[in-house]
Amino acid sequence: MPLRYTLRQLEYFVAVGETGSIAAASQQVNVSSPSISAGISQLEEELGVKLFVRYHAQGLTPTLAGRKLLDQAQTVLRQAAAMRDLAGDLSGSIRGPLAVGCLSTFAQIVLPGLRRSFIEQYSEVRISQIEADQAEIFGMLRQARIDLALTYDLDLPNDLRFFPILDLPPTVALSETHPLAHLPAVSIHELAPYPMVLLDLPLSADYFLSFFVKAGLRANIAERTRDMAVMRSLVANGFGYSIVNVRPLHDVAPDGKPLRFIPLTGQQRPMRLGVLVSEGTERTQLHKAFMKHAETWIAAHQGRLLGVKA
Repeated sequence: MPLRYTLRQLEYFVAVGETGSIAAASQQVNVSSPSISAGISQLEEELGVKLFVRYHAQGLTPTLAGRKLLDQAQTVLRQAAAMRDLAGDLSGSIRGPLAVGCLSTFAQIVLPGLRRSFIEQYSEVRISQIEADQAEIFGMLRQARIDLALTYDLDLPNDLRFFPILDLPPTVALSETHPLAHLPAVSIHELAPYPMVLLDLPLSADYFLSFFVKAGLRANIAERTRDMAVMRSLVANGFGYSIVNVRPLHDVAPDGKPLRFIPLTGQQRPMRLGVLVSEGTERTQLHKAFMKHAETWIAAHQGRLLGVKA
């Protein structure tokens, strides 16, 4: 008798297995919690095994059978995605779903406009997006939760492939009353004695602090935040300077206070913005179309990313 489970049920199963709860899985796949619960129950009935054990304090934990089937379900979903991509290649059409990840530090500046421009050209493509830090992006690509990601060339692993688009040099953000704000440019040695507001994201923080290590100095970290908007407001209110690679178009913090951005001198490595993919996925028509469009769109908007006024 043939099995009658669906790819959608497998998607729910994998989402719950990865997140550990129906509520978190609901947010991940953008489907209501009752629908996911029903899908899991139907899948358990069809397969004849219990997939999860519920612990009130820990959420849902896969059973022994559930863990084994979870690996197989992930493989089936990857193969189904590959089949979809192959069909698109054979038909020569650019269509279907595309899950795009983006580094959270610049997602608000890049991704919405790029998405809108792409779907206006390719109306049969359905894009979903997720913002994450660099380590999370690596994991989502490996788990096939996203098809590709817009990110930096930070600590890239060998099993992922990066296509560079634009170099973004480091820039210092200061309040207008900061003692260094009048300078046309500033060095690491000049910054080191002053309090720093560190954008404390995985790998990004190490990148910023490497400037000081290379110069034999220690950064005077006064504040840490994982939020770009909070960082800008802390700087504008005099809690310290910060270092960024993508400048806002307007030199104003979210709370309305003014900011000043000046170049960081020395041979500091720029961040290289580009597209990161799992090996081989760049060969599909949909991926090729998005990557080419991203390259064109980012090149056309590089002034905005570098903070150059029109």
